[in-house]
Amino acid sequence: MTYKPKSEFLHVMQSRGFLQDCTDLEGLDDRLLKGIVPAYIGFDATAKSLHVGSLIQIMMFRWLQKTGNKPLVLMGGGTTKVGDPSFRADERPLLTDDQINGNIAGIKEVFSSYVTFGDGDTDAMMLNNAEWLDGLNYLEFLRDIGRHFSVNRMLSFESVKSRIDREQSLSFLEFNYMILQAYDFMELNRRYGCVLQMGGSDQWGNIVNGIDLTRRVISNEVYGLTTPLLTTSDGKKMGKTADGAIWLNPEMRSPYEFWQFWRNTTDADVGRFLKLYTEMPLDECERLGALEGSEINEAKAVLANAVTTLAHGADAAATAEATAREVFEKGGVGDDLPTVTFSAADVGDGISIVQLLVKSGLSGSGKEAKRLIADGGAKLDDVALTDAGVVISPDQLRGAVKLSAGKKRHALARIED
Repeated sequence: MTYKPKSEFLHVMQSRGFLQDCTDLEGLDDRLLKGIVPAYIGFDATAKSLHVGSLIQIMMFRWLQKTGNKPLVLMGGGTTKVGDPSFRADERPLLTDDQINGNIAGIKEVFSSYVTFGDGDTDAMMLNNAEWLDGLNYLEFLRDIGRHFSVNRMLSFESVKSRIDREQSLSFLEFNYMILQAYDFMELNRRYGCVLQMGGSDQWGNIVNGIDLTRRVISNEVYGLTTPLLTTSDGKKMGKTADGAIWLNPEMRSPYEFWQFWRNTTDADVGRFLKLYTEMPLDECERLGALEGSEINEAKAVLANAVTTLAHGADAAATAEATAREVFEKGGVGDDLPTVTFSAADVGDGISIVQLLVKSGLSGSGKEAKRLIADGGAKLDDVALTDAGVVISPDQLRGAVKLSAGKKRHALARIED
């Protein structure tokens, strides 16, 4: 029989589909009933924003705070210098301190839309593991921490084993990552009373290492909780599309494109995504997810509005929906569409339609753009293109032209004087 949590936080996690595994579900449940639980999730600062693939963890933090607990957002200012090898085919590029700090500042903007930062008992804190990792003495670390780790066991973890089985290089630098993450958990427990680490199921081995280390070195009881690794119903990785990642920062992916991503959710995913990515009541999520035919499209708009409101605000969601309706229902241009701008010097006497499709992000390459035109999938101002040799004049671009790739992807191109 499935254990039914008594604490509000674990009840939400279980009922809305967040819960994959927990190291001690009953023990964590009891601890949540006793008072505020500080919990952390780690994020490496490899870009200026997180993308939709991280949104399930961000929503966990939101629910953690809403149920009276304390989110500890741990930025990997130290571990980003190493790189997490989990389920990667290659080594991550190494970043400078300035790049890492700039990325952390951008990521904090994302979190500020979902949790409240401050000095209160349940206010979120953004921490940086460079605070304790940068000053480590290597020999002392090996003696005091490294002796608790078995290389045999570390080699058995799937994130490492998969790289070795595929005969892909795994540097010693990356191999150390799991030791550093385990050390993070112990330090967060020691410094901030953190008793729970959360993350995706690919982090299970790293989380268990941190629990074991904390028990061995400072004899404290801590817990781990993981979420399913999400893919869409058609098997695609969550947060990735043909034209790149769906970033949460509006400077990297416009609110309109963000809204459109959720509006394009496959029918089979609507109910599940409403439960995970919105705060709508469960019965309403299930009702909307069960709709069929044209009605499911309205449910997708509800999903898009709710998720975009959390990420970018109600005004941005309303503007995105209005733009979508103008573009798709009325055949209009939609001023909020993603826009690529050129100077008059960039355009010269004209620019080819192939270049425009590439520069607008609607095609990944000139070859792809030509194939799109040949297949009848490209439009200019809602008129199908048949000739890849078309050149757009400066006069046309001064008034803005609308580019389309298929029925759902659109952009504007214009000269900006």
